[in-house]
Amino acid sequence: MGKQITAGPVTGPSAGHIVWDWNGTLFHDIDAVIHATNAAFGELGLAPITLEKYRALYCVPVPKFYERLMGRLPTDAEWAVMDEAFHRHYARHAVDCGLAEGVELLLAGWQEAGRSQSILSMYGHAELVPLVRQFGITERFVRVEGRVGPSGGSKAAHMVRHLGALAESSGVAPEQVVVIGDAADDAVAALAAGARAVLYTGGSHGRASLEGVGAPVVDSLAEAVRLAAAG
Repeated sequence: MGKQITAGPVTGPSAGHIVWDWNGTLFHDIDAVIHATNAAFGELGLAPITLEKYRALYCVPVPKFYERLMGRLPTDAEWAVMDEAFHRHYARHAVDCGLAEGVELLLAGWQEAGRSQSILSMYGHAELVPLVRQFGITERFVRVEGRVGPSGGSKAAHMVRHLGALAESSGVAPEQVVVIGDAADDAVAALAAGARAVLYTGGSHGRASLEGVGAPVVDSLAEAVRLAAAG
């Protein structure tokens, strides 16, 4: 999965703030993602893939993921078709998805311990905010931020801006932050912003794909929060 980075392990003072990823982390949508991915492939005559293959090959920027499957980068026209098809089919299947197991208790416990948390997602902001509200957890977060602009890129620049806004509004310094997400890019983004990361195996990457990144890897969000709290 590329060269190792140094976003972890989570050591030092306990985190005062968690930046949560949404898709594949708080929101357990991997089944919708696989359905939508295969629907997008089908529109270009590509064979469907399994969850295991998806987790082994997935990466960002997303066109590089398609390159791993196709043997070449998609053309601009192919990318436009697949991206539109993915989001169309994802919206249809995501309505059947819910929060990951135990999320409500984890969010409540972190907040009640006097710590803060936010969401930074590459899901569209206009779709993210009402979805978080729908699950009744908006009040758990000091900031909920989704993607504005084209899809498919890395989270790093967004994370730098997100932590800058947190520092300005809440006085949260990057070294107080642990990012919890399901993709290698979450650790890359944490490193770019001066934060730490814990990676979770329940979403877009399998354990083997995450372990080379350099951040702690866990199989449950409860363990991720324990690591963040322990420092």
